[in-house]
Amino acid sequence: MSVEITQTHRVHGGALSYCRHQSVATGTTMKFSVFVPPGDGPFPVLVWLSGLTCTEDNFTTKAGANGAAAQHRVIIVAPDTSPRGEGVADDPAYDLGQGAGFYVDATQAPWAPHFRMESYITGDLLAAVDGAFPTDPVRRGVFGHSMGGHGALTLALRHPDLFKSVSAFAPIVSPTRCPWGEKAFTAYLGEDRAAWAAHDACLLIEAGAAKFDDILVDQGLGDQFLEGQLKPELLEAACAAAGQKLTLRRQPGYDHSYFFMTSFIADHIAWHAAKLG
Repeated sequence: MSVEITQTHRVHGGALSYCRHQSVATGTTMKFSVFVPPGDGPFPVLVWLSGLTCTEDNFTTKAGANGAAAQHRVIIVAPDTSPRGEGVADDPAYDLGQGAGFYVDATQAPWAPHFRMESYITGDLLAAVDGAFPTDPVRRGVFGHSMGGHGALTLALRHPDLFKSVSAFAPIVSPTRCPWGEKAFTAYLGEDRAAWAAHDACLLIEAGAAKFDDILVDQGLGDQFLEGQLKPELLEAACAAAGQKLTLRRQPGYDHSYFFMTSFIADHIAWHAAKLG
């Protein structure tokens, strides 16, 4: 799969590249960034999934992750959050349509032709990165924020053959039980709530999804979405009932912004690096 590198920047001794390629899954041009640490690969890979309204640039410019990635010698891949462009369905609301792919494959009109973000992340994106950069596909983890935290948890649970470690910042842990998820799943997957369960981290864990030796979650207690949308206590209960180890760190005073992520991103990168070896 051909990858076009549109920009390259030297940072922390490594190389940060902005890329685009044609996706079979979405039928559109998709964009992503890749940080490759200094030295000779192959390197473990961390896939970062961003939240609502984000592009491939938000995490790349705001999270301050490259120093820790260079130190621990891991590649970080940050894709866009949805297909975009002329002819791609959209909605004027920030929490639906372009910028709000929710990391599922839509089955409903007008979203189904292009909004296939699960297939894109687990197929086209990984193939493109593995083909163009010095990755070790056996050592791959996934992490993300908010909608992307939902994506990280569900894609790891649904594809344990692809991802060996998983963590999240302020994830939407149970989209079937919060307004963001109910709105998006109704639009993308239809009215049948039974179809939603396969994309709800709590329900997947309760149903016996593949276990990880640990899941790391950081949640700010000053997060404006904590009670209405995120509900980390649901993940805590699901993991306890299923015997899934969960390290849930409640961080006093932190909100939902990238100021929260930049405060703890090095912890997550070090945690993944230790898991991936």
